[in-house]
This record gives sequence, structure tokens and C-alpha cells, in this order.
Amino acid sequence: MKKLLMLGGAPSQVPAIKKAKEMGIFVITCDYLEKNPGHQFANEYYNVSTIDKEAVLALAKSLQIDGIMCYAADSGAPTVAYVAEQLGLPAFPYKSVEILSSKDLFRSFLKENNFNVPHAKGYSTLEEATADFHHFKMPVMIKPIDASGSRGISKIDSPELLKEKVEYALHFSRAKRFIIEEYIEKSGFQVGVDCFSVNGSLVFSGIANNHFESRLSNPFFPVGESYPSNISKGMQNKVHHEIQRLIELLDLKTGPCNVEIQFDDKENVYILDIGVRNSGDLTQIIKYADDIDLIEFTIKAALGEDCTSLMMGQTEEYWSNYSVISEKSGLFRGITIADEFLKHNIIELEVQLNQESKLVEPGDLLGKMILKFDSMKDMLNKMENIENSLNVIVEESIVSDVLK
Repeated sequence: MKKLLMLGGAPSQVPAIKKAKEMGIFVITCDYLEKNPGHQFANEYYNVSTIDKEAVLALAKSLQIDGIMCYAADSGAPTVAYVAEQLGLPAFPYKSVEILSSKDLFRSFLKENNFNVPHAKGYSTLEEATADFHHFKMPVMIKPIDASGSRGISKIDSPELLKEKVEYALHFSRAKRFIIEEYIEKSGFQVGVDCFSVNGSLVFSGIANNHFESRLSNPFFPVGESYPSNISKGMQNKVHHEIQRLIELLDLKTGPCNVEIQFDDKENVYILDIGVRNSGDLTQIIKYADDIDLIEFTIKAALGEDCTSLMMGQTEEYWSNYSVISEKSGLFRGITIADEFLKHNIIELEVQLNQESKLVEPGDLLGKMILKFDSMKDMLNKMENIENSLNVIVEESIVSDVLK
């Protein structure tokens, strides 16, 4: 029986742990959170941080593993590449993963290789950024170089906000570095792409529209994805071409990538971010829409097994995912859903709030939905106006009394 070391046991990683068990693989999980739900489904669990490369390497050696992976999370990607390289296991090159895991290195790489990229530069201190700030055209984005989930990101159009937003970005950066980049005015939807390459060729790319909500505390976090995307075939080909160039330049042989892309008003493609992992949520709706199990292929890739049977799907249905996020602080009382939406569109609904404490803060994840629609028009209309279909009930007055 092959041994697979999976970094992490968070709720989003449970599907991969379960899938590996279904495939007859001996699954070992590790992270520093013993109560993460994924560990109960593994054969073994070890309390080792997923970002501690040397500790994970020592664990992997002692267990004599056959493969290592980190599903749906960016934090463990450098560790996976490092350990695999040290042990001669399948994975993307460590040097390439380092570039992709640091936004300042990645922007420099894009510029050097003639991709479309905004003017950008990385910094460690506010003083460095202040001295350079006159070189940037407003507005600008300020981001931690190594945070995921759109955490620590701000858009500013005044130098007076620089100090506050740099401190905010640094709070979320493990490396204590941030990047400033000029804002790209987008045209149409930003898109997310769940990709898979085999022997250096992009064989699958599932493109979805990203949906955002300006009313949330983090308006840069995509709360939903609608699949397939409504972008033209020509734009899809451009996206495919740019991702294929990345794969070749970074020597990404066999495995998954999750790419975030934006278009300007001239239909130029800007690669905003790339993670060497499955997206998780989009991976799930691709399984529904295309009947393609990217988790299975990711596990096979980690174990060095044949993935050549994977090919592009023929999407003929309309699926979305949606994350229910708290807008404010208070006592969570539930979610009300319009009858028609509940009956005709919701396929899965999972409330993720810890039931031991119903006190919530802005940005807390309250639940997740898988949705199905009759047409592209129906899907985009409902996803862009989802507040008409559901309402999160948070009582502010009660929490004030509780906290007194």
C-alpha cells in the first residue's frame, strides 16, 4: 500500500483525504492543529507544522512515504516542493514554487518574460515604500507577498493611506514583506482557472467567473465562482496560451495549478496570481459539471502515477459555488433563503460556523453552497444579485449585551 503524506487537515482538505482513502492509499496528515477535522479520516496524524520544511522532511524520511501533497492551500506548497526534491519524489521544482509563492518574485518573473504585468515592486519597510511611492500611478494595490485568500489586500488612491495599509499587509505576511502594484481597471469578470498539466502540457483548464461583494469587509475575496465562464472562445484561447507559457518557463511537468486572471479594456490578459494546487471550491463544481475528478489526478501526480487519460471536459451545465460571509459583528441567528432559490438552485448547503460559539465578526465564513442553474443568463443574474435570494441574520444588539 502506497503512503501519501498530506499537509493539512482543514475542512477544505477533507475531500482529498477521503478520496485518497477511497483509492486504497495509506494517508498520513500533519499540521499543528490537532482538532482539524481531516485528521479523523487519515490513517495517521502527526503534529508538525506544514510550513516547517525541515520538520516535514524529517517526518517524511521516517515514514518512507511514496508521495507528498497539499490540497487547496498555498501555505504548504513550498514545503511539498522542498521535501519532494530532497527525497526524489514527484512534484514541481522547488525554485519555481518559490517564485510562485512570493508576489514580488512572481511580478519580476512576469516582467522578465514579457507577460502583461502592472508596475510593481516589493518592500520590507514603510520607509522604502515611501521613498519610492512617487514612481507609482494612482490607484495602487498593497498586498502581503505571501498571504492567500486575499487577506491583507488594500486599494488606495491617496498617499495618506499608505502607512495604515502597509501595516495591514505586513500583519498577514509570514515573510514580513509587501508589494505595491498599480491597479488594473478590469473589463468583464475576473476569472479563476483550475488547471492541470501532464508532462509539461496544459491538458485541462476549467475557467470560471469570479464574483465579489463590495459590501463585505474584504471586497477582494471572491465569494463565488460561476462555471463555465462567459468569456469568448478567443479569450479562452489567450488564457490557455499564457498559462501554457508559464508551465513551460517554470518547468511544471505534471500536476495542478489554480490561476487568477484579469482582463483590461483591450482584452489583454493579466495573470494576478497562481498557486500550485487545486482551487478546492472550483474543483468541486468541475466534478459536477464535467464529471472530471481533478482530486484523483492530483493524488496520482503526487504518487508518480499515469495521468495521461485526463483531457478537456465538455461543459453543458451551469454550476456555481458561493461562500456565505458575515458582514458585521454580532450573534449569528441563521440564514433565510428564498423558497424558489432553495428549491431550484441549491444542491448542497453546509453551515460551517462553529456551533460552540455563534458570535461572529465581519469576514467570518458562515457556510458554503453548491448551486445549479438552467442557463448562463440565469446563473449570472442570480450570482450577481444573490442578496435577493438569501439573507444572513446577525443581531448586533444581543452581542453588545453579551460582551458587557
